[in-house]
Amino acid sequence: MNRNRKLMWIGIGVGAVVVVTALMAVLGKKSVRAEGVIDAPPSEVWAVLTHAEGYPEWNPVFVRVEGEHRESSTMRYQMAGPDGSVTAVEAKVVRVERERELNQAGGIPGILTFDHHWTLTPRDNSTHVVQHEYYRGIGVWFWDPSWFEDAYGRAIEGLSERVQRLRESDDSAQGRP
Repeated sequence: MNRNRKLMWIGIGVGAVVVVTALMAVLGKKSVRAEGVIDAPPSEVWAVLTHAEGYPEWNPVFVRVEGEHRESSTMRYQMAGPDGSVTAVEAKVVRVERERELNQAGGIPGILTFDHHWTLTPRDNSTHVVQHEYYRGIGVWFWDPSWFEDAYGRAIEGLSERVQRLRESDDSAQGRP
């Protein structure tokens, strides 16, 4: 095979790798979802959800949180993995709709990004809570985020328990049964 022909095939091979990698980065996506109902109005759920310093009291995933839940601000998290390891994560607050939605996103574009949503929907005297997170990038082809679904379910349970404890302490402080 002559030199030009070899270079042509090398170029085609490199081009194919670049195209496949780009497609994997663009087309790679996964998501997880957890939901539950909390026996309290959205205002009480929102107060706990947006109190960053209180996360260690109820959230088994984000064991430490720094920052303010306001649009364009940066939040810093210590995230506990399923193996007990703790990883630092930063997220930008994308959207805040008081007592309805908290949206944060972060990651490395093209490699692995996340778009996390807390959604609160009023239901009679309770709140339907959903955590939904979308992942994109080449990394999703090699990563299994399914453990987040269970962890986010536990976070909603923890959020519910924390809201209920606060309600009970308010009732007892005001002399209610």
